[in-house]
Amino acid sequence: MTHAEEYQDISHVLGTQLAVELYDCRTSNFDDLEWIQKTLVDAALQARATIINVVFHKFNPIGISGVVVIAESHLAIHTWPEHKYAAVDVFTCGDLLDGNLAISHIAERFESLRYVVKKIDRGLSPVRR
Repeated sequence: MTHAEEYQDISHVLGTQLAVELYDCRTSNFDDLEWIQKTLVDAALQARATIINVVFHKFNPIGISGVVVIAESHLAIHTWPEHKYAAVDVFTCGDLLDGNLAISHIAERFESLRYVVKKIDRGLSPVRR
């Protein structure tokens, strides 16, 4: 598809993706694999998710990427400790989970002085005009 399509009915949303930019993170655990993994697992549990699998990787010399696969979709993170920045993705299907609870937990643990959340409704059926 080479052009943007307009959407008429948002009742067909299959999932909600919350793309989070965490800026000015002040935690001293920013490059601690176990700490970041526990933070995301705890965030998933606070959002009432069902955890399926957890995979994290620490890069050399710094930086961590990871995903918590949940029955309802996933939570993912990529960190740049040298910039005190983390990109987080909270993707949930259905309306049982509260992704904002997960985001609040992560932002608090990272001691982010400023964060931005972009909400994307996924799976809308396009209506061509």
